[in-house]
Amino acid sequence: MKKIITISREYGSGGSEIGKIVAERLGWKYYDKQLIDLAADESGLSPKFIEKSEQSLSSGWLYNMMLGSNYSTNYAVAAAPNTVPLVDQIYNAQRTIILKVAKESPCVIVGRCADYILHTSEEFSDNDTLNLFVYASPEDRIKRAVEAYKIPEKDAKKTISQVNKRRANHYNTFTEWTWGAYEHYDMLLNSSYAGIKGTAELIVQAAQA
Repeated sequence: MKKIITISREYGSGGSEIGKIVAERLGWKYYDKQLIDLAADESGLSPKFIEKSEQSLSSGWLYNMMLGSNYSTNYAVAAAPNTVPLVDQIYNAQRTIILKVAKESPCVIVGRCADYILHTSEEFSDNDTLNLFVYASPEDRIKRAVEAYKIPEKDAKKTISQVNKRRANHYNTFTEWTWGAYEHYDMLLNSSYAGIKGTAELIVQAAQA
């Protein structure tokens, strides 16, 4: 039986909700945005700053600013300047936390390059992990963005494209893999096919197999 499930997902595919259901069904820990607070404690940066960087890090001015900066007076805690750029401080803190929680107990981890981090760690083998990529039809992603995330319908398609681009840029920046490339995942799941609960059940069965 697998001990860790990682979920990469398209925006609007329901990957986070699916991960929660899987964790509940298996009785495992679930980590998504909880990793922000844990990484903040690890790095000394504020949770607000880390969350902002996750939203903007790889596609705009914030990425360029952070790449050449050691601290931010607006968001980071007061501390002596660190010689490591903030982008790397955040990634390293999240990497440390992901390895820690994966060792502590069986868990489901959503996003944050967890599949790559665990694969490249000598502490885990590929037999320990089930790496997934969840996607959905454009129609279902737009519907979920509007109904679940309260994105105005006229902005939904653009928002989905922007968020997916940021996720891909972040992943491709910090790993040697390509976000969404099938060869890096054990399963690619179209949540439009079986629905949120049906997709979660498929994952539970795969983890227990």
